[in-house]
This record gives sequence, C-alpha cells and structure tokens, in this order.
Amino acid sequence: MDFTSPGFWIAVGQIILIDILLGGDNAVVIALACRKLPPEQRRLGIVWGVVGAVGARIVLIFFAVQLLALPYLKAIGALLLLWIGVKLMLPEDDSKHGRLEGGTTVWSAVRTVIIADVVMSLDNVIAVAAAAHGDIGLVIFGILVSVPIIVWGSKFVLLLIDRFPLVIVLGAALLGWIAGDMLVGDVAWKGWRDAQPAWLGRAAALAGALFVVAAGKLIVLRRRKAVVVAALPAAPAGGAIRRVLVATDGSPGAARALDQALDLRRQLRDGEQVELHLLNVQRAMSGDIASFVTASSIEDYHRERAELALAPARQRLAAAGLACREHQRVGEPGRTIAAVAAAEGCNLIVMGARGLGTHTAALLGSVAAATLEHAGVPVMVVRDA
Repeated sequence: MDFTSPGFWIAVGQIILIDILLGGDNAVVIALACRKLPPEQRRLGIVWGVVGAVGARIVLIFFAVQLLALPYLKAIGALLLLWIGVKLMLPEDDSKHGRLEGGTTVWSAVRTVIIADVVMSLDNVIAVAAAAHGDIGLVIFGILVSVPIIVWGSKFVLLLIDRFPLVIVLGAALLGWIAGDMLVGDVAWKGWRDAQPAWLGRAAALAGALFVVAAGKLIVLRRRKAVVVAALPAAPAGGAIRRVLVATDGSPGAARALDQALDLRRQLRDGEQVELHLLNVQRAMSGDIASFVTASSIEDYHRERAELALAPARQRLAAAGLACREHQRVGEPGRTIAAVAAAEGCNLIVMGARGLGTHTAALLGSVAAATLEHAGVPVMVVRDA
C-alpha cells in the first residue's frame, strides 16, 4: 500500500462509499439484533458482532479477489455488479423471508450479526473486491475505516441518504463505473485489451455508469405510471375543507408545511372546525433485514423513528392549543400518504418538498410527485426556501 499515492486514496474512497451504501442494511440488523440485550451488554454485543462480521467479510473478499484473477470471472462479476448498481436505485422490496430471531444473550446476538453479514454481503464483497484491484491490504484498510462509520453513524448515514437521494444515484453510478472497467479488464481478453487505446477502460467505465443510472430509472418508470407534474390544483373554497392531512418527517420542510396548514386554517371562514391529521410514513425494511430480526423489533424501530418525526409537529400544535389525530404507517411514502388521506376523508394534503428541480426530481423520484399521482384530493406542496 502506498499511502502517498492519489490512486490509493481514490480506491479507499470508493470502498468506503460502497460499504456505506451497500452496508446500511447490515448496520440496521446490528442495531436490531442487539436491542433486546440489557443496556450494559448492548455495546459488548455490537462490538463483538462488528469484529466477527469484519473478519468474515475480509475472508470472503480475500477469496473473491483471488477468483477474479481467473479468466471470465471478472466479466461475470462485472455483470453482477451492473445488476447490483441497478438494484440500488430501485425502491426497497419489503417481502419477507425465513426469519432468524434476534438473540437475548450477547453471543446469540453476535451470532445473528455475523450470519446476517455473511448472507447479506455478497453484493458488498463483489464490489469491494473489484474496487481494490487485488490489493487485500487496501481492502482491510477500507473496511476498518468504513465499518465504524456504518455501525456507529448508521442513523446519520441513513438520514443523509434519505435527505439527499443523489448519494444513491452517485453510488449506483460508481458501481457501474467499476463494472465497466472490470468487464474490459478480464484476463481472458488481455491481449486484445492491451492492443486498444488507453482511453478504452475509461470509456467502458463511463458506459457502465450511464447504463446503471439509465436502466434503474427506466425500471422505476415502468413500475409506475408516468407522472406529469402540472400546476397544483386549487384548494376547495371556504367551508369545503373539513379535514387536512399534514405529512411530516420532522424536517424543516415539514415544519413549514405545518405552518402553511395552520395559516390556511386561520384564513378559512369555518377554520376552527377543520380537523387536522398528522401522518408519518416510514419506508419498509428490505426483505434481507426482515430475515434476521423479529417483526416486533422492526415495529419498535419504526415506532421510535415515527415518534421522533412527529414530536416537533405535536409540540407546535400543543403550543397553539390545537388538537389533531396522528397516524403512523410503513410503506412507500407517496402511495401511503394518498391512501391515508382517502381513508380518513381528508379534503386536502399539505406536505413539504426539497425543491429538487424538475430534472433532479425526474431522476431521483419525488414523494410529492408520487403523492400527486395517487391522491384523489388537492395536494399543497410547500417547497424548501
């Protein structure tokens, strides 16, 4: 390892980003597997679980690095990596698999963490082995740096990804870039590759990155009807509004949406009769996570995050002396917001939006756009300043 080489630090950065993006589920499993432990044992379970998981992953990547040196296996790995990149851009599948219960003792929790990490890390192993270009020392260094970030900073990482989904697109593009470079670097056609221009590797990497982003977006668009975001419909006049649903995630944008809903309520002729509903929607866990922790642990996790998101809005209404009805749901946010509004008979939905812009929103998808697509009532979108 040459710590002074720019190439070394670029590769380390790639490994860290790959571990963060593909290791988020593993971090959640660690947290949930250890939540039943007494507080004094919880940290011990996390530490030993992480140590065991890191050791198992390094062994797996060592063998993967050796295998990628065989003819055609790099090409196969590149194709798998392309699919992993595309899958990263797709919404989580909340399907359930056979479940391994989280433990109530330190060692049972550690066992759950290690087994889960081994089973769930195939995509991570392939991607890191490719980014390391055969340097196992680089692999160890990158994992030792990234795993603590994933485990102890998992809440921040998940919040960052949720707040800035462009990170997911960039990560998927990185996997496509590595896959394209892998594909032309297979030893099976080394002679042909050596005879080509030097820019071929970069061109293949760029093609891989573009393919992953384009294919991922195309699959998402095919899974749902095309969304045409036109002018927002006007809210019904005066007394037509009887119930208002405010979608909140605890963000500043959600706070502004609640303020807008309260301003609207004051302006209405019979505003004091308007019934306010607060809704928080947690995205479903992937099927991988559901395989290794109990349903009750997942429910508790969602409930805790929902409570944190609802708390600022609840306090704001309490300070204003206003009552409301609260709803907590798990699912795809846009569809769920529209479904709850319909089930509760709401006349208007008020929600915040990040103000991504037309092109960015089209690339990343938008909760506001999905809500507009599915809602049967007007939707008032309050954009970030």
